[in-house]
Amino acid sequence: MPTELTGVLVLAVVFTLSSLRGLNMGVLALVAAFLLGCVGLGRTPQQVLDGFPAEMFVVLVAVTFLFGTARVNGTVNWMVHAALRGVGTRLAIMPWVLFGLAALLCATGAASPAAVAIVAPIGITFAVQQGISPLFVGLMTVNGAAAGSFAPTGILGGIVNSTLDNNGLHASGWQLFVGTFAFNVAVGVVTQVVFGRRCAQQRAGSGSEGPAASAVTLGAEQAATLGAMLALVLGTTVFSLDTGFLALSLAAALALLFRRTAREASQEIAWPVVLLVCGIVTYIALLQSLGVVDSLGRMIAGIGAPLLAALIICYVGGVVSAFASTTGILGALMPLAVPFLASGAIGTTGMVIALASAATVVDASPFSTNGALVVANTPEHQRDGAYRGLLRWGAGVCVLAPIAAWLIFVVI
Repeated sequence: MPTELTGVLVLAVVFTLSSLRGLNMGVLALVAAFLLGCVGLGRTPQQVLDGFPAEMFVVLVAVTFLFGTARVNGTVNWMVHAALRGVGTRLAIMPWVLFGLAALLCATGAASPAAVAIVAPIGITFAVQQGISPLFVGLMTVNGAAAGSFAPTGILGGIVNSTLDNNGLHASGWQLFVGTFAFNVAVGVVTQVVFGRRCAQQRAGSGSEGPAASAVTLGAEQAATLGAMLALVLGTTVFSLDTGFLALSLAAALALLFRRTAREASQEIAWPVVLLVCGIVTYIALLQSLGVVDSLGRMIAGIGAPLLAALIICYVGGVVSAFASTTGILGALMPLAVPFLASGAIGTTGMVIALASAATVVDASPFSTNGALVVANTPEHQRDGAYRGLLRWGAGVCVLAPIAAWLIFVVI
């Protein structure tokens, strides 16, 4: 049996065993990486761990520690109270405010995980206090980040345009931004229809508007925490500093200043989520090193029908990006589309928009950094539900989003 096929089958076994036995999937994925990589293929543990997502690990630990501090000392409650005063009784607009904030941060140069790391914890706290699904506001935040990422000033927009330029192709940067933005707005509308209506029914059934956010008077600790959160925004957007290390540095500074809060805030770090995501991504990186994506690329290159090849590329981009870096997937798959684009059989801009949309709309998967941030910042008693919800949502968009993007931007 080819090694690539064995690796995929082992992944299916990991999913099945985790579902049946309830063991953290990250543990099983790390064991699978050891068995396949070290025992089966003779690689060293260091070679297997080369795929460990160290950056994602730091981001998840640092952000949940920093915002755990903000939750424990009352800073997030103060911010939610301020947001409530701003929206008044129009609570339905709050998810769209979060969508817009995340889009703005990404359009001005922030990495998508940085924007979600900043916006999602505040939105989720607001949602919990108002009886709104944390999953709903988390999805709206992730959708907003995807909507802003392909602006000409955005990170992903720059990557796509430079990749095309290096291959002698050109796509309209503004059309790419407008197309992906519109696609994610449409996904946001679907999200609101699915989750917003359910939340309204729950709130009506309970006969309550949810617990009001209590006012918190700002003291020295809360003011320092607000300053740290502002520094995170400015550092990631204006100075392009690493999200994880900056958040960890700010959390450490607050811990040194306010030791009593630090003890409780350290318990807010979502270790089960960290283990889950890092284990799965490590195993997926092993599969990539085995050439699974390259094999798919060669298969696609052998297809004679350009429209069918374009659809398959969109599906590969969507499915693989749900478990791996969107930036890396776009960089790897964009060249696969070059032969079709150079032939003129498919419009360059439409194909690029379709692939970009398919690869980013799945960022809400619980195995991506953005989805993991949503799960990690959800209160512990609701975390399993949020994980299962994102898992179902991720599976749904993996099936529907690529063909929808292909129909809208390539076929039509």
